[in-house]
Amino acid sequence: MIEILSATALATVQDLGRIGSLGYGVGTSGAMDTLAVATGNILLGNAEDAAAIEIPVFPFEVRLLEDCAFAVTGAASAADLDGVGFPPNWVMQGLKGQTLTINQPVAGCRAYLCLAGGVDVPVVLGSRSTQLRGEFGGFQGRALQQGDRLAAAAPGLLARAVDFGVLSPTHALPLSVDGVVAMRVLPAAEYQAFKADSRASFWSDDWKITSQSNRYGFRLEGTPILPEQAMEVRSHGIVPGVIQVPHGGQPIIQMRDAQPSGGYPKFGTVIEADLWRLGQAAIGSRIRFIECSYDQALDALEENQAYLADVRRLVALQNLARR
Repeated sequence: MIEILSATALATVQDLGRIGSLGYGVGTSGAMDTLAVATGNILLGNAEDAAAIEIPVFPFEVRLLEDCAFAVTGAASAADLDGVGFPPNWVMQGLKGQTLTINQPVAGCRAYLCLAGGVDVPVVLGSRSTQLRGEFGGFQGRALQQGDRLAAAAPGLLARAVDFGVLSPTHALPLSVDGVVAMRVLPAAEYQAFKADSRASFWSDDWKITSQSNRYGFRLEGTPILPEQAMEVRSHGIVPGVIQVPHGGQPIIQMRDAQPSGGYPKFGTVIEADLWRLGQAAIGSRIRFIECSYDQALDALEENQAYLADVRRLVALQNLARR
């Protein structure tokens, strides 16, 4: 069990998402960086979809109320246990009474604290993820607060290898254009209804993530994307990654807490394999987009799975060496 010590903001319990409820009007929620959650869980020997704490504001500080193994993944944050530092994407274990501090990242913007066995909160509609708008799931359906206590599903010290780490997905799966972090995008239903020069500038220009961005959606700022003629689109189903274009021409990318329907024209969709990369893009930073095909999107998913397979192999080697 851990106790939240910091006056944290917007830290929530998240897993890999609430799948299968969109038809009932319930969004997916889940971690903005699912690769980070899966990596931390593999390091601990958890199920890959075990719940973790998503941390977007720093410093984040917790006290261990019992012996506990944990992993810190995601953003490249300087972390320490009772003042003794350890690298990002690292698995550790601590003793009752020790304090874990996760500091401001030097790269990325969301860190994840995974506990042995996963964060032990109730399953709601097949997931432990927090749905902030609906006020359910996670820990009491809300962001974490100072003084909250959360249990690990498998407390105590682990009889397996700890105190080692892995290469982050950011370094193992780099993708950029002209030094700017990039995401691959599939053109969507209304893509051809936009002006040719607008379509060209979408791919060639940088886009700034504005301060109006959050887990529901990223609002971008750049050269306006303009339609050939005014469009009215009926509300339709949407999923995380869909890029919609309101009347002003500044795109909105739907993120993990997006509602399951919307009425703005759909320009494209950030592929599922790159949503983790977008989730680590900080407010105020600039991003680029790369047009891709459906087959390339599937290949990208396979690359992500290959990364996780490498993490599993490394963990297996560490456990073998410990015997």
